[in-house]
Amino acid sequence: MTENIDVGEAVAQAHRREWAGVLAAAVRVVRDFDLAEECAQDAYAQALRSWAAHGVPARPGAWLTTVARNRAKDLLRRESVVRAALPLLVTDAVVAGPADAAEPSAVDDDRLRLIFTCCHPALSRDAQVALTLRLVCGLSTVEVARLFLVPDTTMAARITRAKKKIKGARIPYRVPARGDLPERVGAVLEVVHLVFTTGHAAPVGEQLVRADLVDGALHLARTLHRLLPDSGDVSGLLALLLLTDARRDSRLSAGGQLVLLAEQDRSRWDAQQIEEGTALLTEALRRAGPTRYSVQAAIAAVHAEAPTWDDTDWTEVVGLYDVLRRLWPSSVVELNRAVAIGFRDGSEAGLAALSPLLAEPALGTYGYLSAARADFLRRLGRWSEAATAYEEALAMTGNEVERAFLAGRLEEVTTQPDD
Repeated sequence: MTENIDVGEAVAQAHRREWAGVLAAAVRVVRDFDLAEECAQDAYAQALRSWAAHGVPARPGAWLTTVARNRAKDLLRRESVVRAALPLLVTDAVVAGPADAAEPSAVDDDRLRLIFTCCHPALSRDAQVALTLRLVCGLSTVEVARLFLVPDTTMAARITRAKKKIKGARIPYRVPARGDLPERVGAVLEVVHLVFTTGHAAPVGEQLVRADLVDGALHLARTLHRLLPDSGDVSGLLALLLLTDARRDSRLSAGGQLVLLAEQDRSRWDAQQIEEGTALLTEALRRAGPTRYSVQAAIAAVHAEAPTWDDTDWTEVVGLYDVLRRLWPSSVVELNRAVAIGFRDGSEAGLAALSPLLAEPALGTYGYLSAARADFLRRLGRWSEAATAYEEALAMTGNEVERAFLAGRLEEVTTQPDD
């Protein structure tokens, strides 16, 4: 047992790091996601009581997995779930392809099994992504709803319907056969990307970065790259994650304040990750040409290659966003493109590019739109308008690090003298 550790924090850390494995252990027994979630949650509740009395175990994940599995077995015995659930989630080994036997480590990953189960073609794409974020990553329904820019109640209903669909369709719990992987991997890549995005800039909480989610997404992307080394989409995604994550250590000051890209110490960027990501990007473009992920990786590469903020090639960035908006039409892409236009052509041009997005329903609760407008207004010295935009951004931002930054900017513009 480990002593002198805050039990609440230890359980929270174990939830972030071990949730997928604990849930998977319960799924293997009860073969039902709702029951498995109940068993996993019971294990964490028991951990709060037991660890407070006896100390935090040396291997919290193993402790939680055992408790969840035992709870699942108790449910089966007491409620006779076996007959009702028999074929629900088949825990067959991966259906072997010609090279599978030589790559056991590439597929022996419970998180991948969970993701491929949640991303079955019987489910809609939105349901696939939402369910995986909820079950595999342990994100709350509120966090998932923020990522999709929809109300919490809408997301809760979507997740419930997806679980029922898995149960009713008796979807197997396994990684597909090698020949079926290419057609199934699109949804999985989207999930991994969203997991990374959630960790890179956590939508809620006191931490800007959730390292557990970022590292988990990188692990899954590397595993997928081993499974599908010739896939341009997979290489592009891994390149994007590496090039983006290379800036992790420079995004906070020594005092924990947010540091914008323009002000980051680029000597702290991870040169090895940038080199690996750039090589993967070259490989992805050679194999598949421009794809959603490779173009995003190319944008990240432009920033990585610029020695300073002033050296950023904004014309190239805007051009890449023009390509991306054709490959992946998205309100968020339009927002990022508008910001890039503002840095290329000036703040007035940026505001003009942002203006049409104010009517986009999907961005109605997206704080980054108001924050982008506020920044351009601040640069133009339009203090009262900037203050209003910063107040709007604060009202829609749940991350405490970002809130502190916005509050500082709000104070800055409200103390400026009127023209």
